[in-house]
Amino acid sequence: MKVVVCIGSSFHLKGSHQVVSCIKRLIDENNISDKIELSGSFCFGQCQNDVCVSIDGVIHSVKPEDAPEFFKHEILEKLA
Repeated sequence: MKVVVCIGSSFHLKGSHQVVSCIKRLIDENNISDKIELSGSFCFGQCQNDVCVSIDGVIHSVKPEDAPEFFKHEILEKLA
């Protein structure tokens, strides 16, 4: 699974660092680093949204406080 978080300046202000940190921590806690490629990118063209996270090309809008729940439903459950 390829997970890409937009880290452009607009999303930096919206909490992209917190989203990346949360996803990375949860990947480690669930021992699934061999199943996920986590990276950052600039400009998904969605700056009006919350932090953009692409999972295998599908873009999601994520608030930092919602990142754990997002991880559970959009990453962990899809790997099961």
